[in-house]
Amino acid sequence: MTKKKVAGGILRYVFLITLSLFILVPVLWMVSTAFKTEAETYSPNPIWIPSTISLESFKKFFGLYNFGTMTWNSLITCIGSVLICTAFSCLAGYGVTRFKFRGKKTFMGFLLVTQMFPSVMLVVPFYSVLTKYHLTNSLLGLIIVYAATNIAFSTWMMTSYFKTIPVELDEAARVDGASSFTIFRKIILPLVIPGIAAVAIFVLINGWNEYMYSSVLISKDSLKTLTVGIVSLNTQNQVHWNDMMAASTMSCIPLIILFMCFQKYFIAGMTSGAVKS
Repeated sequence: MTKKKVAGGILRYVFLITLSLFILVPVLWMVSTAFKTEAETYSPNPIWIPSTISLESFKKFFGLYNFGTMTWNSLITCIGSVLICTAFSCLAGYGVTRFKFRGKKTFMGFLLVTQMFPSVMLVVPFYSVLTKYHLTNSLLGLIIVYAATNIAFSTWMMTSYFKTIPVELDEAARVDGASSFTIFRKIILPLVIPGIAAVAIFVLINGWNEYMYSSVLISKDSLKTLTVGIVSLNTQNQVHWNDMMAASTMSCIPLIILFMCFQKYFIAGMTSGAVKS
């Protein structure tokens, strides 16, 4: 191996390690701060490792701040939007890839155009529609908003995944007398489980981390989501850094575990259809 290749390899590793540190250092600081006492949190000199491990902030997570209820609200809204997006994106993806109908390209183009608008532009229209149907201050209304903002990209993901399934499977089953819905339910759907898992993880992560819609559409304390609760610790007079970091750490744990368990499905669903055979 030449010196030029060795130097290039070293530079690549240095570059990758530097990028990793930009991600890992804030996360490690968050976890460290979560276990600090209030005195160590506001110390003028940075303290990476707390001298005394304090669990007071984690006790406040379920007690004083009632984050348990907020976590449950976030879970309900995320699961609801996941169910809606996976169901409708699977049906839409199957229909687009298996049937010929007028306006197919227009339909897919319309879904793509909806992703070009910034989320802040949709706050007022969403609020106006939900108010008309008395769905503000309602978890159902929030579920509908989360599903509406994720359904377009979910459909594109599932469409790409359905394209990887040979049409010959449908034709063989149709020769045996199976209907289109039977083919979809019993033959095609089991083959796209990785894509369904990728869509579910994508929608779940977006819903779990969403703040803007939940802060505008929900004003009742009993219905607030976890992200709104975490931001509420940043008060006008004081920022409860150790409590905020403890809540953020607790909020990250479910997503980290979920992504570690299903990352192969997520990557497979995101890259499916990227290469034509």
